[in-house]
Amino acid sequence: MWSDVRSVHFVGICGTAMASIASAMREKGFQVTGSDQNVYPPMSTVLAEQKIEVKNGYAERNLAHKPDLVVIGNAVSRGNPEAEFVLDHKLRYCSLPELLKEFFIRGKRSIVVAGTHGKTTTTALLAWVLEHNGLAPGYLIGGIPNNFGQGARFTDSEWIVIEGDEYDTAFFDKRSKFVHYLPEVAVINNLEFDHADIFENLAAIQTSFKHFIRLIPRNGQLLANGDDLNLAPLLNVTHCPVKRFGLGEDNAVHGFNLKLAPTASEFEIPSFRFHLNLVGELNVRNALAVVASAKHCGLSNKQIQSGFDTFKGIKRRMEVRGVAGGVTVVDDFGHHPTAIRETLRALRIKYPHQKIWAVFEPRSNTTRRNVFQAELVSAFADADAVVVAQVARLELLTPQERLDPARLMQDLLASGKPADYLPDVETILAHVAKNAQGGDVICVFSNGGFGGIHGKLLERLGRV
Repeated sequence: MWSDVRSVHFVGICGTAMASIASAMREKGFQVTGSDQNVYPPMSTVLAEQKIEVKNGYAERNLAHKPDLVVIGNAVSRGNPEAEFVLDHKLRYCSLPELLKEFFIRGKRSIVVAGTHGKTTTTALLAWVLEHNGLAPGYLIGGIPNNFGQGARFTDSEWIVIEGDEYDTAFFDKRSKFVHYLPEVAVINNLEFDHADIFENLAAIQTSFKHFIRLIPRNGQLLANGDDLNLAPLLNVTHCPVKRFGLGEDNAVHGFNLKLAPTASEFEIPSFRFHLNLVGELNVRNALAVVASAKHCGLSNKQIQSGFDTFKGIKRRMEVRGVAGGVTVVDDFGHHPTAIRETLRALRIKYPHQKIWAVFEPRSNTTRRNVFQAELVSAFADADAVVVAQVARLELLTPQERLDPARLMQDLLASGKPADYLPDVETILAHVAKNAQGGDVICVFSNGGFGGIHGKLLERLGRV
């Protein structure tokens, strides 16, 4: 079915994964074109370097050359002129995960890292451990690992490491992306309710993960967090080996004697003590998943540790963006209450005596809604002051559906936490510049750009 494809057009080509895979297709010798309504760096630069023609804006004429295959991004919906043209003219089309499966994963040994939290860190750390030990894996990571400098790479290695997202695939395929990734090893870090725009409840997410687990071959392996109660009912399978990792004694890969220090963490497994240049219990759990996975690939504890020693972290994961006026500004992608809570716990270890500010933009499709109204209060437990910005795309939700910032402020203040609801970036900048003092740490939580607030904070604090 795929052997006669010579030309490929990407609808929504400037997405990080789309651009990376379009570039890889170009390198394989395919004729590649694409379109997007937001053509800007860094992805537009990557595509230009590959001499890929990108049209700004969607239009039927972009498909006049009738490419052999059209790849439709998951942000594209019905009504998009190119999607409509594809359907009208019965052009061959597929989703990005499907393309990935057929052109980059099939025939490889695929390790797919899934779960609600920690996917990006775990995938990046595992890819680096394999790379450092000469296995040269292909990878697809939903972030930019500092060791590699790019989110995707495809090699001749038998191994490929993929971040497996449970979000849906495309407007024409509502299954989770990870069902396309042919897992030999499936790593599941944890499981919680998220993506309230597409999943009705926790049970719906569990069903999606069940489908994923069913795809593991009998000569593969399921590596799962044995401490996670939401995951436990899914692990009673007989079609493939199951190995549990975690901090509980019943786990096959059992981490104990944790030492959580301001710049690093240590933990033991029965035969070895690991040292990790990442902070907090959340990263110890991510590292345990990597230990279990790397052992499946044949690496020793010493080889794994040598990878840990040289790992440089990931952009937007507790990333220190700079210090100005004595105030440290940290950027974090956290947008789920658990991720916020665990990141603040880790920051409390890293900065034990400093005042920690949490500046939060409710932007994800879950935190814009009121499903975590109560949980958000306890998520900020380790912050000394909280600032919440306006709910993103407010007008798209009814008042009954959306997060109630006034109630959140009330609950935070009642718990003894200074809290302010400040709608826009300018108001937040003024408030922080007036009240932050040298030595304070400001962690900005957002899964978007948040109006470039990080750079603006550093600039404003530098002037104070």
